[in-house]
Amino acid sequence: MSNQAQQTSTKYFDLHVSGIGYVNRIREVKPKKGESFWACSVAALRGTSEQPEYTNFDCRINGAEAERLIRRCVGAVDAKKKVLIGFKIGDIYPESFTYQNGEKKGQTGECLKGRLLFVSFIKIDGEEVFKAAKPDTTDATGTTQAKAQPTADVEGVNSEAA
Repeated sequence: MSNQAQQTSTKYFDLHVSGIGYVNRIREVKPKKGESFWACSVAALRGTSEQPEYTNFDCRINGAEAERLIRRCVGAVDAKKKVLIGFKIGDIYPESFTYQNGEKKGQTGECLKGRLLFVSFIKIDGEEVFKAAKPDTTDATGTTQAKAQPTADVEGVNSEAA
């Protein structure tokens, strides 16, 4: 088997987490080597709605649509508004770090890293500003078919961020 044939037959295991959470720390990361990319933190909600708990993810934003949507929320996050999203995060893994400031300065902490792959909705201070089209049917082959309908846009959220 040639190298090219081996490369095209590589299979991957997907590990996806989906849920809802609050977006924070939207930023462009400019590494010393390699291309810049956009990142954000997501405080994912879990537990009961009466007493929710949070799991924090530090995400690299993957995909043009997810990046476009999150970048348009920069102004709202900077203005300390509550930006709630429906999300899909992939390829999560834990990473250790050392606190640089505050009460925990010098202590070791853990965070979950991942790739923000998809945004299904955005609410800013409770008002829905974006909702992705929902898949409508599954055909005989098991393929999901979605209606071709325009989705709402978040143009008014922060037009200078895009």
